Amino acid sequence: MRLDKFLKVSRLIKRRTLAKEVADQGRITINGVTAKASSTLKIGDELTIKFGQKIVYVKINDLKDSTKKEDAAGLYTILREEKIEA
Repeated sequence: MRLDKFLKVSRLIKRRTLAKEVADQGRITINGVTAKASSTLKIGDELTIKFGQKIVYVKINDLKDSTKKEDAAGLYTILREEKIEA
């Protein structure tokens, strides 16, 4: 599954176009490698996503083309979050 689609379906990022922009800015890595929006994800991959003031580390548990809001959190596990000091 494409990175931008996973971020939307899992609701880590609300819109696919926004997920694409974040990936194009180089703020997402897959297993330590900078990712593009079209990068392919597999179960077990670890994502690092840099939001404004924090970095979130996520492990992928499942890949689905669509999901209900209640089930979206089951697609990933948050490993840890770090605040960025300005």
